Amino acid sequence: MIKIEAIVRPERIGDVVEALDAAGCGGYNYFNVTGRGNQQGIEVFTGRGTTTTRRTALPKVMVTTVVGDEKKDEVVNAIVGAARSGDDGNIGDGKIFVSPVSEVVRVRTGERDGAAL
Repeated sequence: MIKIEAIVRPERIGDVVEALDAAGCGGYNYFNVTGRGNQQGIEVFTGRGTTTTRRTALPKVMVTTVVGDEKKDEVVNAIVGAARSGDDGNIGDGKIFVSPVSEVVRVRTGERDGAAL
């Protein structure tokens, strides 16, 4: 089993969720996060638009799912396709982290591993 965590632009979350559903991803969570990566923040206008300030932490959305090993590439490719902005992508489109999961237990029934997904 594989845990996939993707950090994407907030305006792309609808497309990412649709892509996960189309890829057959059984379940996922997403939540708002704030952070900084290679983009290093943005400049924003403050006051009445006469002054600029550098905002170093930007709003993003983190999507987390656990899938079987056989679905890893399909789910990662679905997220990349849905989260990328433009043809070649842009700085700030996000990152995907993939890590192994040693065990999953469904609380309601006690089922384990693949049956729990």
